[in-house]
Amino acid sequence: MATKKTALFAFNGEPMCFVHVLLNALDLNKKGYEVKIVVEGTATKTLPDIAQEKNPLFGLYKDARDLGLFDGACKACSGKMGTAEEIRRLGIRLLDEMKGHPGIARYREDGFEIITF
Repeated sequence: MATKKTALFAFNGEPMCFVHVLLNALDLNKKGYEVKIVVEGTATKTLPDIAQEKNPLFGLYKDARDLGLFDGACKACSGKMGTAEEIRRLGIRLLDEMKGHPGIARYREDGFEIITF
């Protein structure tokens, strides 16, 4: 039986990669999956950019946000990228249970399939 829980870890900050995180999260959600997006690495710099209404990816970001698909963003990486406060203002929590980073183990223990981008 296929898992119905998927956690998408977005590490790559390249917008053309991040768009696939959003598209897949929305598609999986539409098909009945429980989806969590975790923003890591250089993607923590991309997140505040796509949250701007003028950004071409804003519509996808807004749809994912409104559905509650963002589980959180890496505290350490967003600190390094200088975006921690912006991410907090977006209402996205900072995750830090693994020495300042989100741990994959918690998601695995909760039955999530992990996909990294």
